[in-house]
Formats: sequence, C-alpha cells, structure tokens
Amino acid sequence: MKFEELDNRMRVFETAHDHCVLPGLYIIARLDGRSFTRLTKDVHKFEAPFDERFRDMMLTTVEHLMNCGIDIIYGYTQSDEISLLFALDESSFNRKTRKLNSVLSGEASAKFSLLLGDIACFDCRISQLPNTTEVANYFRWRSEDAHRNSLNSYCYWYLRKDGHTATKATSIMKGLSVADKNELLFQRGIIYNHLPNWQKRGSGLYWEEYEKMGFNPQTNETVSAIRRRIKRELDLPMKEEYNQFIEIFLTYSN
Repeated sequence: MKFEELDNRMRVFETAHDHCVLPGLYIIARLDGRSFTRLTKDVHKFEAPFDERFRDMMLTTVEHLMNCGIDIIYGYTQSDEISLLFALDESSFNRKTRKLNSVLSGEASAKFSLLLGDIACFDCRISQLPNTTEVANYFRWRSEDAHRNSLNSYCYWYLRKDGHTATKATSIMKGLSVADKNELLFQRGIIYNHLPNWQKRGSGLYWEEYEKMGFNPQTNETVSAIRRRIKRELDLPMKEEYNQFIEIFLTYSN
C-alpha cells in the first residue's frame, strides 16, 4: 500500500468524529484545574481560602491564552477555572472543538506549570452560544458561582482554622442559609461584604487601546501610535450590571 493511500485511509479514523462550531455562534472555552485543591492546599500550601500569588498565576495564565494565536476578546477567572470568549468570526483550526480543547488545555497547563514550578493540568470544554444575551448570561452564571463558592470557602476554611476536621466543617455548613454563613463569618470578625471583590466575583481581562509615544529618527519628531494591551479588572460589577457590562463590551468589541 502506497503511503498516500495509507495516509488517507488512517486519517478517516482520526477525524471521523470531528465537530466544528457553526459560523455565527459564539464560542466560550471553559478550563478547570485538575486536582487543584490537593495541588494548592496540600502540596504547595497556598493561603486558604484565597492567595494573591495563586490569583496572579491564574491571571497571567489567562493573559497567555489571550496571546496564543486565538482571537479571544474577554477572559474571566475565578478560583481554578478560566472562561474565554472568542471573537464572533474567530476561525482557528476551522472551529474544530477537538483542536480548540486540546490546544487551550495544553497551553494553560504548560504556562501554569512554569509559573508554579510543578506539574499542573487543566481540562477544557467548549460552549456554543447563539447570541449576546446568552453570552452575558454565561458570564453572570460563572460570576454568581464564584460568589457562592467564595462564601462557602471562607466558612469552610475558618471552621478548619477553628480546629474542625474536614468532615465536621462540611457537616456544620449543611443546611446553612446565606445569612447563616455571613453570621458565622461575622462572629469570627469577617464582614463578607467588605472583602475584596476579586475574591467574591472573580476577575476579568480584556483588550484596551492606548497611545504609545515614540520617536521618528528620520523626521526628528515625537510621534504617537495606538497599541493594544490587556487590562485586568479586579472590581467587576455583579448581577444585572454584569450582564450589561458584558453586552456593552461585546458591542464594542465586535
């Protein structure tokens, strides 16, 4: 069998289940750290429930993903997860979900591992959304998930610091309302609403334009140029205001 014939034959098996995102649909990739609780609490012992060093590693990883050759117009991170919104007309890898999942998870895993100095792994999944309303709803969903997880994490880890075992701390929290959890923290000197917003809502990253001054040696003149850079937003709005932030941002970006 000639190589060309063998090559064509075997590629059928490799690509038989390829799926592509249809044109006109928004793509959002969500990445999650694998076994990050053990990695960050047992192995590397980051401060619980939140650590600025870990936050900055996640932000730097998002920036890397936004610069890795795919047109990503908004990134969001909370805890050990990352969400990436593609430009509507982005067509890298012909929008094949298999390629997007493997490339993004590989890039994130490699970058975070370098920052941490240890092996770290991310998985990735693709959401296909029909319009800007659902895109805004997606990010509101992740923001509200961040808020819920943040409150639970604070309660859990303060119970652990009180000397409770993991099982006992989890048991105490069962059935507690949001008000009960806020009271639990208040009794320990923590006013949850006064905590930094990045801990409660996550952080956003997007491209902004800025003016950069330079010098033209041929004319001996100072000149300006418009450049792009990534802006980190650690004080995101919440609920309906966050929906509006995403929708306005989408309109501007697209």
